[in-house]
Amino acid sequence: MLLLHSLHLEKKAIRSLGVAESFRKDQEISTLAGVVIRSDLVIDGFAIGRLKVSGSDATKSVLKLYKDLERNDVNAIIISGSVLSLYNVLDIDVISEQLELPVIALSFSKAASDLVANVRGRFSNKVASDKIALLEKLGKAEKIRLKTGYDVFVRVAGITQNVSTRLLDKFTLQGAIPEPIRVARLLAKTIAPLREK
Repeated sequence: MLLLHSLHLEKKAIRSLGVAESFRKDQEISTLAGVVIRSDLVIDGFAIGRLKVSGSDATKSVLKLYKDLERNDVNAIIISGSVLSLYNVLDIDVISEQLELPVIALSFSKAASDLVANVRGRFSNKVASDKIALLEKLGKAEKIRLKTGYDVFVRVAGITQNVSTRLLDKFTLQGAIPEPIRVARLLAKTIAPLREK
């Protein structure tokens, strides 16, 4: 059983690492961006990484992004999605276990029901089997309602769904997108074209 990590949500300035990516379908590499934001909404650090579009290195890339920060004061990780870069599937349990941090994989709509069929049609049998096993391990995303009145879908590791809702509420000013994800997306979209030059 995965260890649950304690979060002191009453603290004024707990820190979350928001992780998001940016890529085009014709690219081989996706730009990964990480932003550390305190719960008082002060930006406190950046990291940039990369992962292969349609690859199998999403988990490794998120772990490297975190380690590149060289921080020991991050309290939680919020990732935009659990399936990145055209079926590069995360193992959020591994991320939580290795970093000893709670992880929330956040999406804004239900996962496509034909995800497994798409993977089978796109990859060789061995690669498809590995990706499908990870998809099954992720399980179903659970719908939660934020204090802003918006619904989001979460998969969690090292944290309960109830605590994940409270954490997301702490970092969401308006709408459905928590600030660590919003800023990480902006950073990834800004950096990605620069890497092509």
